[in-house]
Amino acid sequence: MSEGHAKPLPAASPALQGPASVQPPIVEFRHATVRFGTFTAVSDINIAIEDLPNSGEFVTIIGPSGCGKSTLLNLLAGLLFPTEGQVLVRGEPVTGPGRDRGMIFQQYSSFPHLTVLKNVLFGLRINSRELNLTPKQQHERAMEMIEQVGLAGHEHKYPHRLSGGQQQRVAIARTLVLEPRILLMDEPFSALDALTRGTLQEEVNRIVAETKLTAFMITHDVDEAILLADRILLMTNGPQAKIAEVVVNTLPRPRTRHDVHHLPGYYDLRNHIIDFLVDRSKRLARTMPPEWNPRRVPGRFTNGLTHSAR
Repeated sequence: MSEGHAKPLPAASPALQGPASVQPPIVEFRHATVRFGTFTAVSDINIAIEDLPNSGEFVTIIGPSGCGKSTLLNLLAGLLFPTEGQVLVRGEPVTGPGRDRGMIFQQYSSFPHLTVLKNVLFGLRINSRELNLTPKQQHERAMEMIEQVGLAGHEHKYPHRLSGGQQQRVAIARTLVLEPRILLMDEPFSALDALTRGTLQEEVNRIVAETKLTAFMITHDVDEAILLADRILLMTNGPQAKIAEVVVNTLPRPRTRHDVHHLPGYYDLRNHIIDFLVDRSKRLARTMPPEWNPRRVPGRFTNGLTHSAR
């Protein structure tokens, strides 16, 4: 597969557009298509996420299994390249992984032979020249992050002595300690029990808000998306999956698991997404409405009105 950078592409009318800015979007997919041989995984994906000055944006992707959600995440991570089109970060084509994008995987990814502290220090030491941090500064930053994710007192334990939730906290700390600008998450809480999952959802929500990160997450959990996301991308069934709709989550922040389902509009929003997953994703995979434009994907607000996502 090639990156498709041989000739410039026209700027897309973004499927996900924030306030107008002189700066390029922090994330942009332009007509991105991925093929594996004759199989087209995703087709003509156009997304733009603005780098907002006072807050990051939390974007989630929901769609049926096999629709290409992980493909989009891997494109942004630099682990995969588009057959056609471009993926850009701050206006520059993604050519591989970078420290500006931190990834949290579904599986626990700690090194089993390293303690919590040494796991969190790992990336700092690899990037020590670029970060220009002394060993003492690396240690201090690692300990601050360990405390921030709620693992203070566990820094000298090995992963096998930790619960699943604690192991995922290690992964979160190891990613965030490098201070990425974009946080990528591939169903990071799906293997956890409901109580632990809810606690970590709120921890990540808090950290993203405090650090003003841009977050891009795959999930199958509708309630999780509503709790965390500012915008929710709905994808059709594959193959040739497309972004069919952008749901703009207007439920007020801060949101908590305890009260989000009491907010006006919550059940309308939830029912709309579930209806898409159960029915509309299949129908739209076969035939998109004639007025549908991949460069201007329709958006829906929780007040029941349908608008452009721009």
